[in-house]
Amino acid sequence: MVAVPYKVCIVVERDFGERLAELEPGVPVWIVDTPSNATVARRLRTEGNQESHLSGITTFNDSHSSSPEDLLVSELDTIDLHHGSYSANPPYTVLEVLGVQLSERIRTGLSEYGFNEFHPHAEGFSAIRPADWMTLSAPSSE
Repeated sequence: MVAVPYKVCIVVERDFGERLAELEPGVPVWIVDTPSNATVARRLRTEGNQESHLSGITTFNDSHSSSPEDLLVSELDTIDLHHGSYSANPPYTVLEVLGVQLSERIRTGLSEYGFNEFHPHAEGFSAIRPADWMTLSAPSSE
């Protein structure tokens, strides 16, 4: 039996709104906190679609002066803390990003977390890292 990769979805589109309800159930979502996004997030939480922090919807602060790229890059540490090796076993290995296209800055930022495979699509991109990336990046004890 092949294990299903642990995926996290990040939405930096400020007017994503009702499309939030269409995302894959059971996949944790981090979404920028705007009026249209927050309204849907609250409704979905009330309906019981949030089982835990590892599968529910989390909103993060919007800074109107920040671009979607800035929003994504600024949340990477927090997302990694909540879904990485300190909080989940196994840690997440796939990011589905909606609302921004892959840029060199984003690629560089994600590579610091071990992401080395990228797949652009019309609404954003996905990023994948090896399940054993922490082991691969750790210094040798020899």
